[in-house]
Parts: sequence; C-alpha cells; structure tokens
Amino acid sequence: MYGLTFGDLVGEHRRTHGSRTAAVCGPIRYTYADLDERTDRMANALAGAGVMAGERVLWLGQNCHRVLELILAAAKLGAMVCPVNWRQSAAELAFVIDDIRPAVVVWQREDLGDAVTAARAEAQHRSARWLVHDEDGPDSYEAFLAGGASGAPAVDVGDGDPLVVIYTAAFGGRPNGAQLTHRGILTQNANLMRLADMWRDYIYLNVGPLFHIGTLSLMMATFHIGGTNVFTRRADPTEVMNLIAHERCRSGMVLPPTIAQIVELNADRHADLSSFESSLTIPGWSEMVSPDETPLGRTRFGGYGQTEVSGLDAYSAYGGSDSLSTAGLPTPWTRVRIVDEDGAEVPDGETGEIVFLGPMVHAGYWNRPELNAERTRSGGWHTNDIGRREPDGSVAFIGPKVQMIKSGVENIYPAEVEACLREAPGVREAAIIGIPDDQFVQSVKAVIVLEEGAVLVEDEIIEHCRTRIASYKKPKSVAFLDSLPRTTTGAVDYAALDMKFGGGGYPGGATRSQ
Repeated sequence: MYGLTFGDLVGEHRRTHGSRTAAVCGPIRYTYADLDERTDRMANALAGAGVMAGERVLWLGQNCHRVLELILAAAKLGAMVCPVNWRQSAAELAFVIDDIRPAVVVWQREDLGDAVTAARAEAQHRSARWLVHDEDGPDSYEAFLAGGASGAPAVDVGDGDPLVVIYTAAFGGRPNGAQLTHRGILTQNANLMRLADMWRDYIYLNVGPLFHIGTLSLMMATFHIGGTNVFTRRADPTEVMNLIAHERCRSGMVLPPTIAQIVELNADRHADLSSFESSLTIPGWSEMVSPDETPLGRTRFGGYGQTEVSGLDAYSAYGGSDSLSTAGLPTPWTRVRIVDEDGAEVPDGETGEIVFLGPMVHAGYWNRPELNAERTRSGGWHTNDIGRREPDGSVAFIGPKVQMIKSGVENIYPAEVEACLREAPGVREAAIIGIPDDQFVQSVKAVIVLEEGAVLVEDEIIEHCRTRIASYKKPKSVAFLDSLPRTTTGAVDYAALDMKFGGGGYPGGATRSQ
C-alpha cells in the first residue's frame, strides 16, 4: 500500500502552482514547473549514475536551492539525500563519507574546498561520483543535470521509505544517520503549516543551516504548501536584510547575533523589513519587523522532539502548562509513553524515559541494526531523554538520560535534580554526580556555583530539594566551587567532577569502589 510521497507532490505542484515561484537562490528564480522539469532530469541522471532505491546522495555544501532539488529528485527514485554538517573537520566529513557510502557526492568549492578535498583524500570509500555545484565544467552539478532525460522515472516509492538522512546523536562517540521518511516529513509539514499559518503565499528564508532539522523542516513545509523558498548560503547580515526586504520573506531562523547586526545596518530604516514576522523582543528589531501572530508566535515558542522523530513531536503551541520544563502537548499524530527501565509505562507525574510512537518516527539509524533494536526495544522510539506527563496531558522534558544514579532500587536522573537546584535562590550553576554509598550503592552529590555575594550552606541546598522532588533524589552531600569544569564544547565536564569528588560507575550500577 503506497501513500503520498514527495515525488508525487512535485508533479501535482506543477499542475496546481506551475507558474508560481518555488525557489529563489541568488539570481536564480525557478517556478514549480521549472522545479518539476529539473528534478525529473536530475532523477534520471542519478539513476544513470547508479542511484536507485535505497542509494544515498551526499550534499557537502552550504544552503542552496539544489538541496531541495536533490531531495525531490531522490524522492522520485526512492533514494536518500544526506545534507552533511559542513562545519565539521575533514576527519569528521571523511567518517560520514565512509559510513553512508554515497553513490554521488555534490560538493562546494567556495569556503569548503580545502576541507572537502582533505576529507575525500582521507575517506576509504572511493566509488562515489563527485559533482561540484558552484563551478562549471563536465563534473559540475548543472552539466550532470543537463545530461538527464526528461520525464519522470517510472519507480514505485513507498511513503514509509527513507528520504533524508541527518547525522546526529553522537552519544556513543560517533554520530548516527537518522533516516527520515516521506510519511514522517509530510506529517511534520502538517504541524508546521497549521502552527505557522502557512499558505501558498508563504515565503521562507532559508538562513539557518539545512543540515539542521529546524531549517530543513520549514523548507519542506514551505514547498509542501506551494510557497516560496528563498536561499542564502550563510547568515550574512547584509544579505539577510536585503533578502527580507526585496523578497518580502515572512519568516526564517535569524538568530540574535545576526539581528543585532541588522539593527545597526538598518538604523536609518532604509530597508523595509515589515513583511518579516518575529516574536523576539529585541530593541530596534521589534520596531523593524511585524509581530508573529501565528500559533507558534503567540505562545512561548518551543516544544520537545528529536531529529529521529522528524523534529518536534510536542509543541507549546498545541497547549499545555506554562512551566518552563513543559514542552507542550503532543501533536495530533503522536503517541507518547513515559516508561521505566523495563519499558513499563509509569504513572502521570512520575519521571521516566520519553518514548514516541507514530508516523513521524524515523526508519532507524543508517547501518546501526544493534542500536536500532535497543532504541525500539519495547515498541516506539526510545529517545534516551527523561520526562514526565503532566496532569493536563502535556509533556515535561527533564533532560538527557545520562549518568543515571542508582540509589538502592531507585533511578535518579541528574538533569531533574539539577533543574531543581537551579531554582534555588542564589544558585548560579549546579551539577549532580553519583558517589559510592555503603548502603544504597550510590548517593547524590551536588556541586554548586553560587551567585556573587550569595551565601548558602549544605543543609539549605538539601532542604530546598527535599521540598520539591522525591526525597530519595535529593543530594546527600554538597560541594561548592567557584566554577564548574567545562569540556572543549562548553558542556559540564562530569568526568572531571567524578575524578575530583570520587564519583562514577554510571549508568546506575557499580561505583569506583566496587
């Protein structure tokens, strides 16, 4: 049984929106009719290069309309496209090349040429066809596309087939490629079209990186509704400002540092940015743009999800409590379970692992059968994140399931205790580790950084937690530091804290003393 796929949408959009602008990228402007014709040719060219159902195409470049074209061409073949994180090192790029083993690689010379060339030399996978997308010549993207035959390829594609691969979740020391399906992306599009109030006049600025599910999802939803996708390679403030003004873009992931530069550049208001809707209240910016009155903009924007479930699967815009920890209500296409270590659902209000079921769950990680089996062990997708179901049905995200502490028979998740500690007046930062306990295997130790001038003692910290979370979760001891140790990525260095205070033995088992 086959349902709607992205390949089906391209042909339908040609009939429904044929003369409307589908993509703007620099001087290039393509209608939906253009997009259908070009993606037919690309699909046929890819098939000629050995890209059939299940094969992979790798994009090693910044934002461009060709990312959308490749995804739509792959959709007509049952193939997959992986937009890789171009900010990675050559070694990291080489890992992805060897892991996903693409049949075709499309790469960018400008800005990325040195890293891509080094990655290509380091990678062991040698059978891919390499196409440069920002140069002319026989090995260029455009020459390759021009060599493809017209007419849609005759391939049966299922809506449950993977279409996009995004590398994420390097919790085991290496990233994993989440395989997003046609069905999952189309379902997420329905959420975004509803919550962002999208219609076919929607104009989206692709300024955030397309290897990130946030920007990619909105690009796909804009295409799905028949809107216009505007592309810029990177977040250059002058270009972003000009594109908003000239193309009348309605939204895009423009971050505060870029906004601050635009406010300075447009101090004289020479660029009319009133088409752009934003819920960010930044001085100067709020006066240049329009307020976001969509369901997403009217609520505290956010939610909870993962790349593995096609983005957010719970949105604050769907409702829920105003608690800072609450992600919001699950989407109409999502079933949520909060489970214990044995996979049994816990009562509402109790913490456990968040498990998602429904059409937005991905098809598993590429080439990770053992990991996929572990993450689907009780049905649905185990997120490796901790949460709880609130009385109003909303999902509260507590934090990642790491360094679980075992106190007797009870599981304690540091993120939950840390969130409680940060609510204490005078606490600036907090971290939790597990230390050996003769009676309970492990006990909770809090490591606290106080606000300047604050004075707190151990008993006050422990009592604060005792009144807010289950007693077994509260710290048994507290240490105070001037600052928490950090890794090179800026995350708290729990290994350093374990070394300093005698912690370890995660998750939830033997301690260093055993």
